[in-house]
Amino acid sequence: MNKNIILGGVVLVIAIIAFVSLSGSNKEKQVVSTQNNFNESTNIQNEETINSNGANVVAGSYESYAPEKLAFAETGNVVLFFRASWCPSCRALDKDIKENLSAIPADLKILEVDYDNSSELKQKYGVTTQHTLVQVDKDGNMISKWSGSPTLSSLVSQIK
Repeated sequence: MNKNIILGGVVLVIAIIAFVSLSGSNKEKQVVSTQNNFNESTNIQNEETINSNGANVVAGSYESYAPEKLAFAETGNVVLFFRASWCPSCRALDKDIKENLSAIPADLKILEVDYDNSSELKQKYGVTTQHTLVQVDKDGNMISKWSGSPTLSSLVSQIK
C-alpha cells in the first residue's frame, strides 16, 4: 500500500511539472507571435489610388523605420511614429492609418519606430513616452515633436 501511495505521488508530481512546462512554453510562443506581428505589421507602401474625381493619385506610405528612409525628407515629409505593441492609443492610431492608407498625402512617409527597442532614437529625439511623433529632415534633425495624435488626419495636421 505504501508503494502505491508513493507511486501515485510521483505520477502526480510528474503530471504537474509537465503541465507547468507546457503552459510556460505556450506563453513564450504568444510573446514571440506578438513581437513578430508588431515587426511585420508595417511595411505598407501605397502605390496608386483613385480619388473621388476618378483620377489616379499616388499616396504616401506607412512603413518600418530604417535610417536610409530619412532621405525622403529631401522632397517630402518624414514623421517617426514611436509606438509600442502594448500601447492602446498607439494601436488605435496604427489601425486608423492602415484603414486610411489612401489618405496619406503623397509627400508624407510615416516611419514606425518600435518604442521598446529603439533606445538610441528615443534619446536622440528626447522621446519619453510611446505614441510620440517626430517630424525630421533628411539628415534626421528634429523639426517638431508631439504626442497623442488619435487619427491620421490629426497627425497630418501637425506637420510643419
